[in-house]
Amino acid sequence: MTIKEVLIKVYGAEQKCPSCVNLPSSKETAEWLEAAIARKFPEQSFTISYINMESPETDEDTAFVEMMIEEDLFYPVVVIDGEVVAEGNPRLKTIFDYMEKSGYKAAV
Repeated sequence: MTIKEVLIKVYGAEQKCPSCVNLPSSKETAEWLEAAIARKFPEQSFTISYINMESPETDEDTAFVEMMIEEDLFYPVVVIDGEVVAEGNPRLKTIFDYMEKSGYKAAV
């Protein structure tokens, strides 16, 4: 199976959402995810980016942030290849499962 390099976007804000007070910030979550994914799938390329919902840089990100606000999603919101896979406190298992479905092989 060929690996399709995934694009992971973590949308969030500097200020934590009210229900996420005891959790890491959205930016910290993005950094944590990057490290965890790199350990689980070593030497396999992926892209992860943090998008500050207060200042999105692209029209696509702006539209997504507007949808997040309209639907009251808990942030951070983790999007892989355009699909929302987690919101609030992301679960590594869910993200790892998605990576494996995309052809990534976990380190033993």
